[in-house]
Amino acid sequence: YKFKIKTSACANDCVASIARADLSIIGTWKGKIQIDPKEVRAYAQSGLNLREEVVDLCPTRCMTWDEKAQTLTIEDADCSRCIHCINLMPKALRQGKEKGATLLIGGKAPILQGALLSTVIVPFMKMEPPYDELKELTAKILDWWDENGKSRERIGELINRVGMRTFLKAIGLKPVPQMIKNPRTNPYVFFWPEEIKKGGK
Repeated sequence: YKFKIKTSACANDCVASIARADLSIIGTWKGKIQIDPKEVRAYAQSGLNLREEVVDLCPTRCMTWDEKAQTLTIEDADCSRCIHCINLMPKALRQGKEKGATLLIGGKAPILQGALLSTVIVPFMKMEPPYDELKELTAKILDWWDENGKSRERIGELINRVGMRTFLKAIGLKPVPQMIKNPRTNPYVFFWPEEIKKGGK
């Protein structure tokens, strides 16, 4: 049928790849956000309310602002890379030095079925020519979709039908926390048949 690939340089995702592409490639980084303390103070003194407009709007609450000392601290391990803070203070904050991309799968606009938003499958991948890792993963995804998809079924619909764990196993990716859309709501634990040892050993 069709398979759309869209790329965005950052999490602002101006091309709406998360909502409209089967495979989204979104620029991101690893490591600490670079902070220029002098520029942070300049933003605070210019009238920007860092607590209300930056810190309190951080989705993971990974930032703290010391009004008295005029210092901003970031718990980078908790940062979701949404870049809200960088958008508001581009002179004071910059992305980490190790650049790469996050890969997401399964977005589409509503045509046959309802709209789907993409799901993270690779939180961070280095993007360096000749991009062999990206090409190999994309080829595996396309082969699996070609073998298992129904007529006019997009890959997001196929994953919804057979399950994310089936998709991940087929293309050789291990589950990671970034793939979780929401906490589980049932007490069941599932195993692949080949993982269960016979005789309880």
